Amino acid sequence: MGILGRFLNIVYLVLLIKCVYAEDEKSPWNWTCEDGKCVKSLLDPKSRTPALSLNACKMFCNEYGLLWPLPTGEVDLGNFLSKININKIDIQIPKRGKTDSLMDAAGQRFRQIVSLLVPNELSAKASGKALTVSLVNENPDIGEFSLDMDESYTLRVTPMSNNRINATITGNTFFGVRHGLETLTQMIVYDDIRDHLLITRDVNISDNPVYPYRGILLDTARNYFTVDSIKATIDAMAAVKLNTFHWHITDSQSFPFVSERRPNLSKFGAYSPSKVYTKKIIKEIVEYGLVRGVRVLPEFDAPAHVGEGWQDTDLTVCFKAEPWSSYCVEPPCGQLNPTREELYDYLQDIYSDMAEAFKPDIFHMGGDEVSERCWNSSEEIRQFMVQNRWDLDKTSYLKLWNYFQTKAQDRAYKAFGKRLPLIVWTSTLTDFTHVDNFLDKDDYIIQVWTTGSDPQIKNLLKQGYRLIISNYDALYLDCGFGAWVGSGNNWCSPYIGWQKVYDNSPKVMAREHSNLILGGEAALWSEQVDTAALDSRLWPRAAALAERLWSEPQGNWQDAEYRMLHIREHLVRMGIKAESLEPEWCYQNEGYCYH
Repeated sequence: MGILGRFLNIVYLVLLIKCVYAEDEKSPWNWTCEDGKCVKSLLDPKSRTPALSLNACKMFCNEYGLLWPLPTGEVDLGNFLSKININKIDIQIPKRGKTDSLMDAAGQRFRQIVSLLVPNELSAKASGKALTVSLVNENPDIGEFSLDMDESYTLRVTPMSNNRINATITGNTFFGVRHGLETLTQMIVYDDIRDHLLITRDVNISDNPVYPYRGILLDTARNYFTVDSIKATIDAMAAVKLNTFHWHITDSQSFPFVSERRPNLSKFGAYSPSKVYTKKIIKEIVEYGLVRGVRVLPEFDAPAHVGEGWQDTDLTVCFKAEPWSSYCVEPPCGQLNPTREELYDYLQDIYSDMAEAFKPDIFHMGGDEVSERCWNSSEEIRQFMVQNRWDLDKTSYLKLWNYFQTKAQDRAYKAFGKRLPLIVWTSTLTDFTHVDNFLDKDDYIIQVWTTGSDPQIKNLLKQGYRLIISNYDALYLDCGFGAWVGSGNNWCSPYIGWQKVYDNSPKVMAREHSNLILGGEAALWSEQVDTAALDSRLWPRAAALAERLWSEPQGNWQDAEYRMLHIREHLVRMGIKAESLEPEWCYQNEGYCYH
């Protein structure tokens, strides 16, 4: 055969390939479901069976498809996928009320996330069925967070006779409807074989979280985080139905919260004039969170963990004391002086500014790592102790701490205008042997940061205290890096993988007292992280926590691995720079990399 003949053969082959793949079959690969796993094979152009893309296969190859977190009620994903037209998504809100703006914004966000399902370099064909999304909010005037808010929803997807798919989401509040929309986005996949968006049909889901408090703590005092990075964190939280952004906004290293009543605190305490959070900025973030079903919970940690910003107040003791290791757990040291009456005016002003900026339904008062040695270094405090006929031992300094806490609690109630629930960290004050002498279980929620096997958990529950679980051996996401003071690794090493986060069950810790567990929270303390590394430290590990707290699944991480890889991909499509867990080959070849 001559050169011309070979050339014509190549042209014929290229044309043949184009005929096979041009319209409906771009990819040479097809996936089929075998024994609960999607198996990859070369597409047979002669086969009359419609080829399945990888994500289309994953949607039907197991009971829960690609949903994250697992729904807690009925799950029926049907057996069919329908093409939908990305340009024909109609959102209807039949019941109107005070949450209209929230519902409208949630609908807009749904459209945006659906558009992100299509890879950047591609575009979905503008053909297929129209999608009507009906959002039924049974109580459209309820738009406030609370610990007993209803987050349940039902989702029904059905084909209509007029070339239309109908998805109806019903919830008793905006928050439930919003969660239902999040689930619906996970039931739409991009088909890279045909360049179409596909939606699961004949779907019935009912869902409700196990725990009402599902959070992430971000410390913005050790290092500053941009407003955009905080918003991105809230976006990712919404995607996995976490509902509380716990903002540890001040500490001894910096005071970036702008208190309008006490402006010198941020003037002297912020890292720079640009690294602050004003009331306007905070209100913007609070509203951003509300649309996404995420409360923004402020923490003002006291009486310890204070320093920068308080220099001109004369209300602290042992600030920058050396050697610091004798007075606190990390530099710089600093604690408030409970004996100064002026201090409580300062606190009420800070609380009032936080009340106006955050409008929270709960408030975190800190109470972490108070040092008796620090207080004992002050002659003024020692004299106060003697005048009150207290000794200078640990037991007596608990009385001083309680003196502070009682007065601070009263000022908090005045500032917020109500007796809102208060949260404190586990500490010597909350030890079960004497906690009931200091903290009323009806007023206080205790956040546990010690290990998951700490007997304090069981004993505090026995006494009727409500708990939030943040045990550092599974939920401190800053662990496992190099020490920032000295050499070696940081104090809570080793690194905590998503598997340990996933298997960390509050129900197992609480057993018969699980009704007193409000939920849990992953903490990211920021001594060794800032905006540049935020996404990879949190994600996708925080997604593992999200499923544990929403569903309390009976299975372990191995049962969730195939879906975990997908939710990580989903977060990346949303622009979150989530840490990679495995080679992409594992995502495309299910089962080979697992346990």
